[in-house]
Parts: sequence; structure tokens; C-alpha cells
Amino acid sequence: MPLSRFLPDNFDATQPVAVIAGQRQYPVLTVARLRAAGVPTRLIAFEGETRLDLYESFAESERAMVKVGQVGHLLKALKRFEARSSLMVGQITPRRLFDGLHPDLKAVTILARLKQRNAESIFGALADEMRQQDCELLDARAFLDDQMAHAGVMVKRKFLPDGDTLDHGVKIAREMARLDVGQGVVVNRGSVIAVEAFEGTDAMLQRAGSFGAKETLFVKTVKPHQDYRFDVPVFGEQTLDVMAQAGIRAAALEADNVIMLDKDAVLASAKKQGVTLIGF
Repeated sequence: MPLSRFLPDNFDATQPVAVIAGQRQYPVLTVARLRAAGVPTRLIAFEGETRLDLYESFAESERAMVKVGQVGHLLKALKRFEARSSLMVGQITPRRLFDGLHPDLKAVTILARLKQRNAESIFGALADEMRQQDCELLDARAFLDDQMAHAGVMVKRKFLPDGDTLDHGVKIAREMARLDVGQGVVVNRGSVIAVEAFEGTDAMLQRAGSFGAKETLFVKTVKPHQDYRFDVPVFGEQTLDVMAQAGIRAAALEADNVIMLDKDAVLASAKKQGVTLIGF
């Protein structure tokens, strides 16, 4: 049985995999799955972003700490680890693109040759640099097959959006994703309440809740031609808590594309907090 349907056919589980770890639970869960599968695992952490308990769970020879923007340091760590594969998991604080970025010479060189500077172009260029030293950036859903949103009603509570509301929300979300604005929207009875942009999901949900609209629906999707090596949308207990606090009582997540971090816990929490969860 394959380790994950999201892995390439030539994946070698005996070779080290480097986890390039951002914030919160996503990297923790990925590392746990890699270790459980017996895959040699290494960690590249970001100063001020990656959980310290995760970093400290690795031996000194199997971990590296870099600042956000130190691409040359990151590539050197991959080479030191002799990593043949890597996984980019977990968000980096968006504001660091403007405040707190520490680009080294390699990063400056990469940025200078890009016509557009967005997640797809920047991380795509980084993936090309990795490939030049025989390290393949993997699908960020790898090893988390059972954590993906699935089609249908996952949790049914008091508010269940009708078909028109769901269709409208999905249409708007996909259009915003196509335009590379964001991957989430909040809708209500044919109106767009909020669109996710640079501020991120949680801030968008808080803003949507400030309008006092009832029976609102949060929709999370992917880009039409999503590169699953990075920027894969996630939905976890923290987002669920923000939804509940904002009075948003239903979420629709794209099946097999949105990762539900610690899915069993998320489903249990949704039931407790009265939030309906749908996969489309």
C-alpha cells in the first residue's frame, strides 16, 4: 500500500525528507506522519515562526534554523541533510514580506529575475533551485490523505446553507482564487460579505463577523491551476474558533484540496460549537 496517493511514483522512503516548516500545527502533523512511516526526517525552521517544541524534537544534526528570506541558507541546509525530497508546510506571517524579511544574496538574485512576485512565482523559483541540487519539492498534501476534506455534509448543525447559497459562494471563491486575490470568501443570501486577501483567513473572518449578518457561509477553495507543492489551503481548530466567535455558522471546503488539520478533532469541535461543515 502506498504511503500517500499524493507522492510521485519514484518516491524513495529510505532517503531523507526535509520539512520546511512554517507556523502552527501543519508542520507538526506532517513530521509525525513522516516519523510514523519510518521516513528519515529533517527540519528547516524559520526564526520567529516555527514552533520551538517541534524544532527541539530534532537532533542538532537533523535541524536548521534560518530567517525568513535566507534562501541561500535554506539551500545549504538541504545539501547538508542530503535531502532528496522536501515538503513546504505551514504559513509564514504575511507581513514579513514587508517587515521582517531578511533576503540573502540568493534571494535577491531570484527576486530580481521574477516578473511577478506572488506565492506561485516565488516558491516556484525556489523549487527550481532545489531541483538543481537534486531535491524535489513534494505535494504539500503528502502523508495527510486522511486529513483532507471530503464531499458531502461532514457536520450538520442548526444552519445548513441551501444550494443557491453554496453555489454562489463557490463561484465567488473560485473567481477570487483565479485572480490570485485569496482562497476564501464569506457570503450571505446572494451578497459577498468579505473576501480574503493579504490579511489571511482569520482576519477576514473577524471582519465578516463585524457586520452582524446572520446565516453566513465561509467558502475555502484552491486556485484553478493550483500548484500543490505550496500554498495549499488548510482549515483547523483555530479557524473554527474564529468562525464561531464571529458568528459564522457554516463552512464549505473543497474536497480533496483543503487540508483539515487534525480532522477528527476539527469535526468534534464543529459539532460542539454548532458549526456546519460541508465538502463540495
